[in-house]
Amino acid sequence: MANNDNMNFDHIVVQKPSIKQRMYKYRWFYIMFLPVAVVLFIFYYWPMLGIRYAWSTYKLKQITMRTGPDYSIGWGNFKRLLTADPFQAAFKNTIILSLVNLILATVFTVVVALLINEIGNAWGKKIVQTVLYLPHFLSWVVAASIFMLILSAGTDATGADTSNMGFVNAILYNIGIIDKPIDFLTDSKYWRPVWYIMNRWKETGWGTIIYLAALSSISPDLYEAAEIDGANRFKQTIYITLPSLMNTILIVFILNLAKIMNIFESVFVLYNSLVYDVSDVIQTYVYRVGIVGNDYGYSTAIGLFKSVISLILVTASDIISKKVRGEGIV
Repeated sequence: MANNDNMNFDHIVVQKPSIKQRMYKYRWFYIMFLPVAVVLFIFYYWPMLGIRYAWSTYKLKQITMRTGPDYSIGWGNFKRLLTADPFQAAFKNTIILSLVNLILATVFTVVVALLINEIGNAWGKKIVQTVLYLPHFLSWVVAASIFMLILSAGTDATGADTSNMGFVNAILYNIGIIDKPIDFLTDSKYWRPVWYIMNRWKETGWGTIIYLAALSSISPDLYEAAEIDGANRFKQTIYITLPSLMNTILIVFILNLAKIMNIFESVFVLYNSLVYDVSDVIQTYVYRVGIVGNDYGYSTAIGLFKSVISLILVTASDIISKKVRGEGIV
C-alpha cells in the first residue's frame, strides 16, 4: 500500500480530444449558431465584395442593362470626393455634430447621474430613473415626430394663421416674445440646437446607467470621513465623487470617440433640404448620392473613405485607452 501511495504519475499523458471530437460534442451549439452565422455573412461580410465599385462608375442603368461597372475611372471617385464641396460640408458637419453631441452627452449624463444619486427615497429614485429611461426605447422616427409637433410653426409660418402652432411657438407667441412663429426645423440657425436637445432628451437617461453603477462602488467610508471633517455635499461631490468617476468618464468618452463618424438615423429623420448646410452628414450624403442619386460607384468611395477614417479613430482610441487605463478597447 505504501508503494501505491508513493506512485509517480508523471508518465501518464492525458490525450486531448481532437477538433472533430470537440465539434461533435458541441454540435448542437454550432447548429444553434448557424442561423446567426448565415445572417452575419449575408449582411456584413458578403457586401464587403462591393468595395470594388469604389473604383468604378456604376449606375442603375448599367445594373438594369446588366452591362456591369466601368472600372476605367480608377481613383477618380476619391479625387472627386476630396474636391467636392457637398462632401467637404458633410464631413465638417459630421465632426461638429458628433463632437458637440459627445461633449454634451458626457456633461449631461454625469450631472443627471449625480442628481439621481442624491435622491434619498428609493421609490422616488426608481420613478425618476424609469421616466428618464423611457425615451431611449422610442425609435428615432417617433422622437423626431414628437419634436416636429412641439416645434411646429403651424400651417402658415408668416404668422397669418397661428392656430396650428406647436407648443413652443404657442408659448413664445402668447407671452409676446415673438410676433410670428419660428420654423425651427427649416432654419439653419436653429436646427443644430434642436438636434442636440433631441439627442439629449432621448439618450441622457440611458447613458446614466454606467455612472450610477460606478457611483454605487464608491466606499461610504470616504463620505463619512469627509462629513466628520465638515465637508458639505457639494464639497464631497467635488473632492470625492468626481475624482472617483473620472476614470469611468474617460473610458466612456474614449469609447464613444471611436463612433463619431457613425451618425445617420437621428439626422435623417429630422433634416430637410433647407438645412443641408448645417445638417447633412457623411452617411446621409451617401444615401442621397447612392440610393437617391443613383451613383453607386461614388457613394461606395465615400463609404470606404468614412470606414478608413473610422478605423483610424478606433485605433487612436485604443492607443489612448491603453495610455489611460492600461488596456485597449479591442
